[in-house]
Amino acid sequence: MEKIKWGVIGTADIAHGQTIPAMKLASNCALYAIAGRSLEKAEQFRQEFGFEKAYGSYDELLSDPEVQAVYIPLPNHLHCEWAIRALNAKKHVLCEKPLALSAAEAERMFRAAEANGVHLMEAFAYLHNPLVAAVRAELEAGSIGRVRYMESAFVTTRRPDTDIRLKKETGGGAMYDLGCYPLSMALWLMDREPASVRAVAQFSERHIDLVTTTMLMYEDGAVARLDCGMILPASRLDRLHIYGTEGEIHSPFEFNQPGEIPYTLIRGGKREERTVTAANNYTLEVEQLGRCIQKGETPHVSKAFSLRCAAVMDAVLSEIGY
Repeated sequence: MEKIKWGVIGTADIAHGQTIPAMKLASNCALYAIAGRSLEKAEQFRQEFGFEKAYGSYDELLSDPEVQAVYIPLPNHLHCEWAIRALNAKKHVLCEKPLALSAAEAERMFRAAEANGVHLMEAFAYLHNPLVAAVRAELEAGSIGRVRYMESAFVTTRRPDTDIRLKKETGGGAMYDLGCYPLSMALWLMDREPASVRAVAQFSERHIDLVTTTMLMYEDGAVARLDCGMILPASRLDRLHIYGTEGEIHSPFEFNQPGEIPYTLIRGGKREERTVTAANNYTLEVEQLGRCIQKGETPHVSKAFSLRCAAVMDAVLSEIGY
C-alpha cells in the first residue's frame, strides 16, 4: 500500500515526544517533511526521525507539491492561521487540540477544508482509544440505564509562568490546554448538546486560569462535572466515573493511554471487571485520517463534534470571564 506523505509544521514538544514517534509506527504514513522556525531545528528533527526533507519555514513546506497531509502542533493561537494556509494549499490537516480558540475560528477552518476538498480533523488522539469506544457502547446498550451524573478530570502539576501554556496571548490556561479533554469526553459520551453551562475558575496573578470546574446540565436532569487544572505538586490526576439509573462505570483511564486498560461495570450489586487493549493513540489517529484520504472514511473526530466542542468551550470561557 502506498503511504501518505506527511509534513509536520512545527517542532513542539508534543510532536517530538508523542506524535512523530507514533507516526513512524503508522502503517499508511511516510515521514516526508519537517518545518521549523529555523532550518537548524528542522534539520535536527530530520536526522532524528528520518524525514526526507527539512524546511526553515512553514510556507516552504506548504509549497512542496509532494506533501499530501500536514500535522500542526503549533501553539493554540496559531492553529487557525496555519491550518487555513495548509488547507488552502490543498493539504489534508490533522490539527492539535483545541482546534481553535473559538467556534468562529473553527467554522472558518472547516469552510476552508470544504472549499479545497480536503479533510480537517482535530487531534484528540484519546478519542481513538478502544476504552472510549467500549464505554460509549456500554452506555448505548443501556448497561447502566440512563446516565444521571458523570465526572471527568485532567489535572497536572503547576507550570512556570514563563511556560507557553500559561500565557493568555498564546491561548494558554488550564481550560484551553487541559479542559478540552474532559469537556470532549463528556460531549462524546453524552452525545448531545447540554441545555446549559456553568463554570468557575481560579486565576493566577496574570489572570490565567489555573483551575476550572465546569458543569454541563442536560434537559433530562443529567449532569456532567468536568475538572481541569495545573496545580498539583507532582504527578497528575485523570478521572472517569459515570453513574446511571441502573449502575456505574469507573475507569482509571489516563488520556492518551495505550496498553491494557481496565474499567469496572457495577450493576445489580455485582462488579464486572473488564479490560480493553489500546495501541498508541497517536498512531491510531494518524492511521484513521490516512484511511479518510485513501479509502474515503469519515474523520472519527468529525466537523460536527469539533464545532460542538468549540461552542461549549466558548460558553465555559465566557462563564469564567476569560
